[in-house]
Amino acid sequence: MPCSRPVSLLVAWAVLLGGLGACQPTRTLPLRPEGEAPALRYRVTFVREPEPALDVELVRVREDAPRDFLFTQPGGVEQVRVSGPEGVERELPVSPEGGVVVPRDTRVLRYRYRLESRGGRRHSDFITGMGEGETWHVAGRVWLLRPRTVTPSLRAELTVEGVDALPPWEPDASGVYHLLGGDLVDSGFHGFGGRRCTVRLPGAVLEVAVLGRMSRMDDAALCAWVRQAAGEVLTVRRSFPYPRITVRIVPVPGREAPGIFGMVLWSSPPSVSLLVGQDAAPESFVRDWVAVHELLHLAHPAILPRVAWLTEGLATYYTELARARSGRQTPQRAWEELLAGFARGRADVGSRTMEDVTTHGASYQGIYWTGALFALDLDVALRRVTGNTRGLDAVLARLAESGTTATFEEFGAAVDAVAGRPLFQELLAWHLSRPAFAALEPLLEALGVESGPEGVVRLGAARDSQVRHALEVRAEEL
Repeated sequence: MPCSRPVSLLVAWAVLLGGLGACQPTRTLPLRPEGEAPALRYRVTFVREPEPALDVELVRVREDAPRDFLFTQPGGVEQVRVSGPEGVERELPVSPEGGVVVPRDTRVLRYRYRLESRGGRRHSDFITGMGEGETWHVAGRVWLLRPRTVTPSLRAELTVEGVDALPPWEPDASGVYHLLGGDLVDSGFHGFGGRRCTVRLPGAVLEVAVLGRMSRMDDAALCAWVRQAAGEVLTVRRSFPYPRITVRIVPVPGREAPGIFGMVLWSSPPSVSLLVGQDAAPESFVRDWVAVHELLHLAHPAILPRVAWLTEGLATYYTELARARSGRQTPQRAWEELLAGFARGRADVGSRTMEDVTTHGASYQGIYWTGALFALDLDVALRRVTGNTRGLDAVLARLAESGTTATFEEFGAAVDAVAGRPLFQELLAWHLSRPAFAALEPLLEALGVESGPEGVVRLGAARDSQVRHALEVRAEEL
């Protein structure tokens, strides 16, 4: 989620969780297992009475199945009932860190995750449970008990009964989800109930769940909003980064803003969730930036370990360019949005160096917009050294050829490969040692971007005005 508009205290809460927009991934997306016997089998039942909840039955299919389990985010379940071959049940407490070790002869584990007691329609319930009645949004890491340690060979099956569910994974024809051990760790966002629509792009499908009612907008219009944002990712990448992803839309009562908040979890494949104002008018979605920002996170690899200023900076920078490239806003408006964001970032960090900001932290405004300025400078530098033929888009395309994850060093190596010479570390060192926004005025002058009264931008001829034009359009339009 970029920070180019006022947002609620959820921003600070999400930063504490590990940053907005994209949470920490752990691996490259693997192939789905086929025909291998599972070690674990989950049966999840949505129950309505006495309160909405998820009843989970976890069967240890094989004797060598894991015995040491963990809730990735503890606090939602306090007791787990276990039984052995004789069927006698006993209760085991879940430790404060979310762990439970079952006896060697345990065959079945059972527990209940109470949605209503954990959730509601407040922002703070985005992870632990947000909804009402038979329609709920929740992150898998709070309710899905998984092995503390997983191996590449671990296989599991999962079924959901009693409600139409939308987890990140695609089921087989009989409704069974065939999972790898890593899927239980990075289990993404899950939707239960609601209504469905499908967004289709060339070579890609987005499965969308609408988890609640809008007062002024129908499902078709909501899905058109997602379709618009997904299409704008194609202004940065020539093909959509994943053949299939899932998106959950959660209306928030009493709010008129279109996009309120969004987040990507790096499940396999990634899962996206978006909060929208229940009372938002259809025309307000024309200017919305939240959906495209979240989907743009899919255009870059998951950086391991997480480098928030880079990943959020990339998505924030591209949020404005992609909307200009698609025609949803003018180039002038895109630059006005960028300059307004840079101004907020500078106000947040003052004269602190980029190294200080990125090492010792700042509010989301400083982190996001410091990263966005570096992305702009990097894009311009690449175009200068390649005769305006290749830029940051080419870096993302090159990285995609190697998989869905990358290290910070691999990102830099891809920049250098596109540039045809060492560039990344040189530019990064320049930024790190100076005030975070020291590059802004010289860069704008070279691009022919002039800020006038009341934030109005004038675009004129300058040394790099052709570079500026290249940033504003799709590559095939050059």
